[in-house]
Amino acid sequence: MSTRFLLTLLALTWSAHAKPNIVIILVDDMGYGDPACFNPESKIATPHIDSLARDGMKFTDAHAPGPLCHMSRYGLLTGRYPFRTDVGRWSKNPLIEEGQMTIASLAKTQGYQTAMVGKWHVGFKENGYDKPLPGGPVDRGFDSYFGIRASTDIPPYFYIRNNKAVQPPTGHIEKELSAEETGWNGIQGRMRRAGGISPDMNIDDVLPNFTDEAVKIIKSHEKKDPLMLYLAYPAPHTPWLPSKEFLGKSKVGIYGDFVMMVDAQVGKVLEALKEAEMDKDTLVIFTSDNGPCWYDKDVEKYGHDSQGGLRGMKADAWEAGHRMPFIARWPGVTKPGSTSKQLICFTDFLATFADIMGAKIPKKAGPDSFSFLPSLKGEPSPRNTFVMRAGSARVMTVREGDWKLIAALGSGGFSKPKLIKPKPEGPTGQLYHLGKDPAETNNLFQEHPEIVKRLSAKLESVKNAPHRHLK
Repeated sequence: MSTRFLLTLLALTWSAHAKPNIVIILVDDMGYGDPACFNPESKIATPHIDSLARDGMKFTDAHAPGPLCHMSRYGLLTGRYPFRTDVGRWSKNPLIEEGQMTIASLAKTQGYQTAMVGKWHVGFKENGYDKPLPGGPVDRGFDSYFGIRASTDIPPYFYIRNNKAVQPPTGHIEKELSAEETGWNGIQGRMRRAGGISPDMNIDDVLPNFTDEAVKIIKSHEKKDPLMLYLAYPAPHTPWLPSKEFLGKSKVGIYGDFVMMVDAQVGKVLEALKEAEMDKDTLVIFTSDNGPCWYDKDVEKYGHDSQGGLRGMKADAWEAGHRMPFIARWPGVTKPGSTSKQLICFTDFLATFADIMGAKIPKKAGPDSFSFLPSLKGEPSPRNTFVMRAGSARVMTVREGDWKLIAALGSGGFSKPKLIKPKPEGPTGQLYHLGKDPAETNNLFQEHPEIVKRLSAKLESVKNAPHRHLK
């Protein structure tokens, strides 16, 4: 065995066990069935996302902690289920409390340089956009931030650099085309609400501008300290705005075109990591914040199932609302082309990163966070339970193993019917065995009262747990 080979082997072993760079790429409203690596029948080309799956590990049972944007991001950042706080106050106040541990503040204690780019959507303390915006990323653990306060269809529209508006939203932009004019439903297409906009903001340019910022951070990174980069794209959330390069390139209308554009942006970030010689020392995690806005009529029209066979859509308690495409690539640790069936939740980022960094989480931090580092190495992880509140009807759901209980009838979200009044002698909730019925077609609520009772008790125990609950 040559000396050169031994040195290379030692270098690879060290890179796999030293603190890696961490890059989290969170896209917005992309369905489980959109990336081709999760759905062989997908009609959208996603070569760069697929390359992550080829070189890393797919998780087929990964879940957002809430099926809406702000819920999902709160859980990802804090390791805490979003039902434990009032997420509705995000528009004027920060959801993350001062001093509350986040993945970024944890990383900073371990010598990481931390940066965030993109959609925040968990609130600032707002008192006029010509004044500082406290409570955002740079006050919650990130060294730098460039992004927007919420979605590109929620005004006012303006860029934020660290804790100040780059330019206040002194202009005005009109509502984008209505559903009737675009042929899409009311929360699809080029939909955009009217409101304030800053002079330097062109909503069509937001996506590539965030990519440019992320690439700049990667290229300028000083390698003496590891980097944590959280890149939160506001796409393919509405408005669907594919650039000319991608317009008409998919077989799924402007939605598919926009997903292709998102995939291309991901490719540019991966290429930047390679050019900076950081790709071998970086854990890249790719996922989406919640399910898609895709209806049965869209499946029929385009022959594309954005949900990938799952039931429901964004905001729902049903699986398509929160089961997400999730890929981790970590050379030397994740086995290329591998798949994990381990149940995980975005709240697990905090404990996983602490495990990777050799750090300990304070007792009161991350009460709903469990490390999936063992699963990255191909071994079982401790999580066996998952609890979530749906997006628009406050309907609770709990998973334990293959069993899933929804404590009401209906979707609890955007799909109709949202809520169904129980009939006399009929079921009052929904029970599914996801191992046998991943599409949630057979409600077993009345057939297994003992399982309903057990899961109901588990749901209450998790809801009432002030600190890290039993797995």
